[in-house]
Amino acid sequence: MVSVNGADDDGFPGEEAVDPDIEDSLLSRLRLIEDQPLESRADAYGQILETLRQRLDDGTEARRG
Repeated sequence: MVSVNGADDDGFPGEEAVDPDIEDSLLSRLRLIEDQPLESRADAYGQILETLRQRLDDGTEARRG
């Protein structure tokens, strides 16, 4: 988890604080995926990847604009 001062638990600065609700939601989704048959996991992980990529892109655009 990332602390309020922008450094994560490893002490690396430059990362923004993570909303605990978002983090809990992601962890819940990952646990559900792990319970699925192996054949279904790749698609589910791909969906999470696309969701995270979109959030990252949206944040990058907001900072530029």
